[in-house]
Amino acid sequence: MSRPSSAGPGASKPCGKQPPPHASAPAAAAPAPAAATIAASGAGSSAVPAAAAVLSGPGGPVSPQHHELTSLFECPVCFDYVLPPILQCQAGHLVCKQCRQKLSLCPTCRGSLTPSIRNLAMEKVASAVLFPCKYATTGCSLTLHHTEKPEHEDICEYRPYSCPCPGATCKWQGSLEAVMSHLMHAHKSITTLQGEDIVFLATDINLPGAVDWVMMQSCFGHHFMLVLEKQEKYEGHQQFFAIVLLIGTRKQAENFAYRLELNGNRRRLTWEATPRSIHDGVNAAIVNSDCLVFDTAIAHLFADNGNLGINVTISTCCP
Repeated sequence: MSRPSSAGPGASKPCGKQPPPHASAPAAAAPAPAAATIAASGAGSSAVPAAAAVLSGPGGPVSPQHHELTSLFECPVCFDYVLPPILQCQAGHLVCKQCRQKLSLCPTCRGSLTPSIRNLAMEKVASAVLFPCKYATTGCSLTLHHTEKPEHEDICEYRPYSCPCPGATCKWQGSLEAVMSHLMHAHKSITTLQGEDIVFLATDINLPGAVDWVMMQSCFGHHFMLVLEKQEKYEGHQQFFAIVLLIGTRKQAENFAYRLELNGNRRRLTWEATPRSIHDGVNAAIVNSDCLVFDTAIAHLFADNGNLGINVTISTCCP
């Protein structure tokens, strides 16, 4: 089901492994924090130079000889590295697996790419070489064995950030520094509140199907994205997932903690955790249940006329 975008402040109509949460005894009322109402958002040759040096461990300075060696593995189409299993054309030219699937002729000599010919010698060399991360040009200095490279690049802090809005069709990507500017210009309806203690008020939680509520919280010189997501696991059974993400790196996220609290009708439900970086995204937390999880029955215990208020507190962690 498509998910509409969140509405602005004051809107009340829809547009669209930590310990488990626990209940505790009622507490005395505290001064009301700031609040906002958030509506639903529904190479050439394969010859190897004999004098080339091969690194034996990750990191460390990369010699000119090593750079010359790794350059032999560059795909002539996308300029990424050709990694095992390595296939060549009949003349010995290499092209990466991803590009080969789109080609019928060798991009170097225009010869046929069929039949598939394995280059076992280059595969052995590749197993002895450390390759730079594909995000080296944006700051990553790691060199890795080819078997470790894909996994690292999936979580590399220097890879482009995607738009963090859940359920949106936005395909934007850019640097961390550009994320807030993107949100302010492309997702103007998202409300931002200042302060470390606020109330996240999601309206019309009884909407059918999958729905998202999103807002921003600004404190301690950082911006945090608050997300409440409702999913229909199977017909008649819905679950809510609430989480806080930092508009920042994983290392920066370790400096903070957040607390989510449902409070009302002489009941209280709390969840405390370290915020996730937007690099991880909402889905990773939901899959691992690393967030505040509750079903429709629990939501109705704390809701008021179909609106659900969640107290959100951000704090800093001692070094």
